[in-house]
Amino acid sequence: MRVEVVLAWPERCLRRELVVAEGCTVAEAVAEAALETGGGVLALAVHGQLVRPQQRLREGDRIELLRPLLADPKENRRRRARAGD
Repeated sequence: MRVEVVLAWPERCLRRELVVAEGCTVAEAVAEAALETGGGVLALAVHGQLVRPQQRLREGDRIELLRPLLADPKENRRRRARAGD
C-alpha cells in the first residue's frame, strides 16, 4: 500500500512516498522514510490527527512529523493585543 511521510518547515518540506506492507505501523514507515529530522520530532500525526507510533497505517495515509513550536501562540496573541493598545 502507498503512504507518504512529510516533515515541513515554514520555507521548505521533505516528503517521501513509500510502498509498505499491509499492517505497517507509523513508526516502521517513519524509519523506512529515513528523513533527516535533526532530532526535532516531537509528535506524529496522520492526516492532522495525533497518533501513536504503533498505529497501523491504511492506504493513502499521510504521516506528519511534528516539530516543537518556535513560539507560544498564546503569547504571540498577547503581544499583538498589547501592541494594538
